[in-house]
Amino acid sequence: MDFLFSNQLITFIAGIAILIFLHEVGHFVAARLLKVEVEEFGLGFPPRIVKLFKAGGTEFTLNWIPLGGFVRMKGESDPTEKGGFASASPWVRLLVLFAGPFTNIMIGLVLGIFLFFSLGERIPEQVLVRDVAEDAPAAQAGLMDGDLFLEVNGVSINSMASLQEEISLNLGRPINILVDRGGEIVSVTLTPRENPPQGQGAIGVVLDNPTRPVSIAEAATNGASEFTRIIHTLVTLPVQMLSGNIEPEEGRLVGYKGMFEIYQQIPSRTWFFMMISISLGILNLLPFPALDGGRIALILPEIFLRRRIPARYENMIHLAGFIFLILLMVWINIQDFINPIDLPQ
Repeated sequence: MDFLFSNQLITFIAGIAILIFLHEVGHFVAARLLKVEVEEFGLGFPPRIVKLFKAGGTEFTLNWIPLGGFVRMKGESDPTEKGGFASASPWVRLLVLFAGPFTNIMIGLVLGIFLFFSLGERIPEQVLVRDVAEDAPAAQAGLMDGDLFLEVNGVSINSMASLQEEISLNLGRPINILVDRGGEIVSVTLTPRENPPQGQGAIGVVLDNPTRPVSIAEAATNGASEFTRIIHTLVTLPVQMLSGNIEPEEGRLVGYKGMFEIYQQIPSRTWFFMMISISLGILNLLPFPALDGGRIALILPEIFLRRRIPARYENMIHLAGFIFLILLMVWINIQDFINPIDLPQ
């Protein structure tokens, strides 16, 4: 296992664990604010390693499985236990359950704003070299990462499309390229390939747009826009799949192996964790037993019809849902190995 792979794996596991942990922090904070007693807040999942300390009636523990954490509230399934979760009013229970997914969704928004603030705003009328393929015409001519295209055969370059058009018009013929290299104008000559290797273009470079710094206000606007786009995509995904606009393979669920493979290929780690955090929030709000959304769905009749589902039936429903979710997770993770996701190169 090389250093890069090890570093990626550690940061991937740590990132996922933190997002799950913060989900539980949302439940914990809401429960404490709404006077629901919390018996244990666990870092990681059992079995327990050690009790760290006790504060406000809550034991804080360290556990062996380092993927997030959990909140164990008093009387979670016993409505007769005073001060517990099940005995609280339906609105209190609804807010405590909603707080976890809401926390993940808000973290996604914060990550989106941070992403645009750190990356800046793209300048679409400028094109630069992001990477140069080894032994490609661009490498042989001396083009370097960060070179900013100015002209091709005397034609000004003001977009990726204009650059690609000039190159495609001169396949197999030498062309002169002017680039800005850190303030110095550099001229190179190369011949675009008519039949480049798979995965490479005619001159063998990865193109990108430079960026400019943005204000917090601009970052907030752009981040909120991307945040809204992701939520819309996730919410409408089932409809898009049923209508045939998205292939089933593109919308399939992936396990830890599949997520890690995606993580390895996405340049922006912030964008990846933004997407995962929002996804965690949305998925947990689905009205399926054992998920927060399923528990919320069983509270709604109590709010609107003034009738509570008997605790024994509710517990049976959640147990069945939990077993199904465990089996589904096992199946999804197995699929990652026997039917790996096809990622674009």
